[in-house]
Amino acid sequence: MTRLPLLLAASAVLAGCATAPVPMTDFTANSGSPRAPEQLAVTFEHADVALRVDPATQSIRGDTALTFTATAPLTRIAVELDRNLPIDGASVDGVALPAAAISNPDGRLYLTLPKPLLAGERTTVRIRYHGVPHVAKRAPWDGAFVWARTADGQPWVATTVEGEGCDLFWPCIDHPMGKPKLIDLHITVPSPLVVAGNGVATGMTEKDGWRTYDWRARNPSTYGVSLNIGPYEVLAGDYVSRYGNTIPLRYWYLQGDAENRKKAQGLFDEFTPMLDFFESRIGPYPFGDEKMGVVETPHLGMEHQTINAYGNKYLKSPYGYDWLLHHELSHEWFGNQMTNADWDDMWLHEGFGSYMQPLYLQSLRGEMAFQAELFKQRQAIKNKAPIVSGKTQRIQDVYDADKGGPGNDIYVKGSLILHTLRNLVGDDAFFRATRRMVYGTDTPVPGQFQPRWSSTKEFIGIANEAAGRDLGWFFDAYLYHAALPELVETRTGDQLTLRWQLKDGGAFPMPLEVRVNDRIEKLPMTDGQGVLTLPPRALVTIDPYSRVLRRAAHIEAWQADEAARKKSKAAK
Repeated sequence: MTRLPLLLAASAVLAGCATAPVPMTDFTANSGSPRAPEQLAVTFEHADVALRVDPATQSIRGDTALTFTATAPLTRIAVELDRNLPIDGASVDGVALPAAAISNPDGRLYLTLPKPLLAGERTTVRIRYHGVPHVAKRAPWDGAFVWARTADGQPWVATTVEGEGCDLFWPCIDHPMGKPKLIDLHITVPSPLVVAGNGVATGMTEKDGWRTYDWRARNPSTYGVSLNIGPYEVLAGDYVSRYGNTIPLRYWYLQGDAENRKKAQGLFDEFTPMLDFFESRIGPYPFGDEKMGVVETPHLGMEHQTINAYGNKYLKSPYGYDWLLHHELSHEWFGNQMTNADWDDMWLHEGFGSYMQPLYLQSLRGEMAFQAELFKQRQAIKNKAPIVSGKTQRIQDVYDADKGGPGNDIYVKGSLILHTLRNLVGDDAFFRATRRMVYGTDTPVPGQFQPRWSSTKEFIGIANEAAGRDLGWFFDAYLYHAALPELVETRTGDQLTLRWQLKDGGAFPMPLEVRVNDRIEKLPMTDGQGVLTLPPRALVTIDPYSRVLRRAAHIEAWQADEAARKKSKAAK
């Protein structure tokens, strides 16, 4: 794209010295605040992002053009950009803006238009900025830049911005529904470093000791846009999908010796079976016309669209697979193809992604591995807060248990809720509902669907339709309340009475299986209660195949003991 000159006076007024980072505002530190009215009144057509990344000074310089179509009259454009990145100048459709037209008090950047924009009209705003971006102290759990060095001292750079948002390095709409339809990335780095990017590579040029790598991606999730820079080599191949299309496979890994390449090849060899599993269980890989890409990073990992970050150091789990690769790959379906409409719906990303792992192990290793992984998840459930609040949330309101959020329960409890739902409605209804949520149809065909947003409310409606009944009682108990349903057992003579009890009351007609000696009895529990007549000295197992998530006093006791042991150890 042609870069138009900006007013130098505005640059002089707005640019600041970037020698020390400006503290993040609360607004910037928490992705997903409600969108401004100006953001609700536009369609985000295109982001053209040029970034010069200098590892020597740990600084960046950006030149970004954002194209919007107004859906209502507008007098200004609003995007998010960290105050730590001073504005050098801005223009609207080639008209330079004076300093007074540019305002960024807390991380939401407002650009007053030279003239009002009418509904249906399109405009392109260009923003030039620079600075020393924030550094992640504990990536990927906190978001920002990672400036690392390889073993031989070469620069190794990555971004992780899920929690804090895309505005840490490019002007964007920092909300799950802020995706541009198209993004072009032009990332300039010192030669001979390599940039592994989102989407499809469109070129590379080299001049005066610097390289510019060009990448293009469609409908990128906002935090799924990332920078990955290092002395990379690449493994390349193709996967012939069960849907008939051919998907490029790419893995960027650090240069190294033969042993390092062997490990990289071992990870690359897992791409095909994992893809085949997801396609068989869920549906077509969503970005087959771009790539399935993975890049080695100096942090553990992150689900960046078509370029998943991987830093697990090639460690296999006891099941003989790379759990991190699998989990991040799941987010191409649950996160990038289907994106939560609000951070309150984040369990749709993490719960489904987490449930895919025991399902994969069932396919890969059998029933013992499947049940073992489910039980491992069960041990981690905390039940301190509902996994869905029913109101708009910022991301840290969800991920941070210390702030009252569900925290890790969106992963493990979300997974066990889905396992219970699947056993309640059956495989056909469960996977049809899942496909409809992910693709908008239960018969997806490559090239005939687009990335979409979903919500807890929508998924409940889809599940009700697929099951052919109202499951409101199920979702109300599991999603909107912290405490798990409790099964009260009463035994009088040869009579065993089972009764569901919810902490907050309400109906819970969850069917149950009971093994009596060697026979399985199925209790419909239609009124929340069931009765069995037992033979003398019968051996009884409630829910012998662990199909229903419920309160377990023995797990709570174990968790309390573990917490006490950790506290005692820390005090020594």
